Amino acid sequence: MKAFIVDLSICNGCYCCQIGCKDEHVANDWTPYAKPQPDTGQFWIKVQETIRGSVPKVKMAYTPNMCLHCDDAKCMAQCKSGAIYRRPDGLIVIDPQKCTGCKLCPDTCPNGMIYFNEDLNISQKCTGCAHLIDDNWDVPRCVDSCPTGALKFGEESDFAEQIAKAEPLKANSCKGRVYYLNAPKDFVAGTIYDPVEKEVVIGAVCTLKDKAGDQTLTVETDNFGDFWFNDLPGEKREYSLTIEKSGKTQVIDTIDATNAVNLGDIPMKLV
Repeated sequence: MKAFIVDLSICNGCYCCQIGCKDEHVANDWTPYAKPQPDTGQFWIKVQETIRGSVPKVKMAYTPNMCLHCDDAKCMAQCKSGAIYRRPDGLIVIDPQKCTGCKLCPDTCPNGMIYFNEDLNISQKCTGCAHLIDDNWDVPRCVDSCPTGALKFGEESDFAEQIAKAEPLKANSCKGRVYYLNAPKDFVAGTIYDPVEKEVVIGAVCTLKDKAGDQTLTVETDNFGDFWFNDLPGEKREYSLTIEKSGKTQVIDTIDATNAVNLGDIPMKLV
């Protein structure tokens, strides 16, 4: 069975996968795999940009989204004409010659990756470039276009180590042939400074405690007075922050870390 591996830690947002998909499918008729993709309005692989935090504590993440070729494909179960089918290699394809344009499958897809082509009266989506795979290509165009190796494609059995580390991007994501690694996590960050000396505070010990009591993290401020608590759980959490330096202690009692948090400049008098 074929599988995609998407390593989000090395996706740099170059959009080459998205452009490669367009180059392969716009104005090209690959029937019976797919009719031409419109040049606008459809992205069979779409890079989503996510900004976390606020200036100047900001991190950008890029996520290539595509059809997951789900194991329990709701679109395939919904299709009355039998146009949506699973190939022996696991890829799910919409046969453009059998699609009747009933418009049921776009609404059924939980990830919103099935599009309807009004001009052709058919539904369309990522085919995994099945036409290229059947023509002895090793990988689809999106993977072939990726300069960083963030996208990989091959036999699921060859990716066992990576798949074991994969995690769904959403709580309700369907299990399928696309496995995501190193999903971006939330953080708590800030800068400690002495308002009297008008200098940043270097080496302050910052302790972040989960108010539920099951996690405590400690870091020191760097040469810029900055501290970062990275890779926090994505679910709603409340923390307290204790800052210690030169016998002085300062506490921020409640931090809502539902999303990434920049606490900004935190004054701490040392004298």
